Amino acid sequence: MKYTITGATGHLGRKVVKQLSRLVAVQDIRLAAHTPSKAQTFLDQGYEVVKSDYYDVESMTKAFADTDVLIYIPSITYDVANRVLEFENSLKAMHQAGVKNLVDVSFIADQPNNPFQMAGYYAYLPARLAGTKLNYAVVKNSLYADPLVPYLPELIERQNVIYPVGDQAMSFITRDDSAEAIANVAVKPYLRDHRQIYLLTQKQNYNMVELSRIMSEVTGQKIGYAPVSLQEFADIYRAEGDGDELSSMYHAAAMGLMDAVTDDFQHITGHEPMPMDQFLRQNYQR
Repeated sequence: MKYTITGATGHLGRKVVKQLSRLVAVQDIRLAAHTPSKAQTFLDQGYEVVKSDYYDVESMTKAFADTDVLIYIPSITYDVANRVLEFENSLKAMHQAGVKNLVDVSFIADQPNNPFQMAGYYAYLPARLAGTKLNYAVVKNSLYADPLVPYLPELIERQNVIYPVGDQAMSFITRDDSAEAIANVAVKPYLRDHRQIYLLTQKQNYNMVELSRIMSEVTGQKIGYAPVSLQEFADIYRAEGDGDELSSMYHAAAMGLMDAVTDDFQHITGHEPMPMDQFLRQNYQR
């Protein structure tokens, strides 16, 4: 079996490589990267690394050759049209390369009334796949817990979580847990042969009062909850390049569209996901 991973040099991709390597031989894993030079560490470890460009069908067709299972991790972009184009190009390459089995990484924000800027892509994805002849599973992540760790110093300084979600809750998963689930779905045909759609979450969601309490306990600093408006949030983080996009995501959360909880992770892996308090304690350095 040959497993090919797109986006293999990204934050999630690198973790998927690590988790998949626990289940299959390194020789059976191919890493498709837009910039292969970023995968030098993997090359040194014996992985096959190939050039793959979401806007170059020929390069992807070559990268996907002889692939039994493709793990598709999309690029990081906030442009729905470009993301759809990337996937359509990937479907062409899969067809030309004869790929039959797909594990597609998606996101919780896929409802038709979801105001998140990328929701249109996530809503399109399962309907588009249903019209193909692929064997596939869609693995939807909830919000990553990981970015909360480097965010903690700012929250300590602010003394408050400021997410503009009101009294609504949000669901989270760690990238390590996400990668473990994705790898297991890839290697176990019964988890991906029936067009399954999974949502990866921790065992519970958290409203911002609950989340700020956990952060206070972990850091030893008082962190409360004082939400700003959606516009204020966008203005605060616009200089970082994604203020409007993040604001649109928290708008969705304020509508109660980001709080679903499932046991899909445990169904896939056989054990519970890491809870938020344990994750923050293990990763936060005072």
